[in-house]
Amino acid sequence: MTSAPWLYWALLSAVFAALTAIFAKLGLKGIDSDFATLIRTFVIIIVLTAFVFFTKKWVNPFSLKSKTWLFLILSGFATGASWLCYFRALQLGKAAKVAPVDKLSVVLVALFAVAFLGERLQFKDWFGIFLVAAGVLTLALSA
Repeated sequence: MTSAPWLYWALLSAVFAALTAIFAKLGLKGIDSDFATLIRTFVIIIVLTAFVFFTKKWVNPFSLKSKTWLFLILSGFATGASWLCYFRALQLGKAAKVAPVDKLSVVLVALFAVAFLGERLQFKDWFGIFLVAAGVLTLALSA
């Protein structure tokens, strides 16, 4: 295993993403998925505001470059759309099926990173991405 600091954060992200699916599936009973997404977003705003405040990471938002604002706003729209779709899928389907299909984003990120960010991937990287895609399709198409 590598000692790269990003890997530990990525693994924690995966754990919390898995818990997100389970908690959301349990919380979606008897509530509209869009309203549930709003509640989730409200909680995130409160938690992140407190975190940024207490860790003294607040900066003047007006000091940010317009390009930074543009891409963060676009990311926000993409996140919101992803969450709305994810919660709707969780409400309609099984968490064990929805979550893996959602992880098709891994494949798309690799393709987008190559196309838009100029990143280069090695054969082993593409092979791993292929395996993820194959796994997602296997799970999504199984009965």
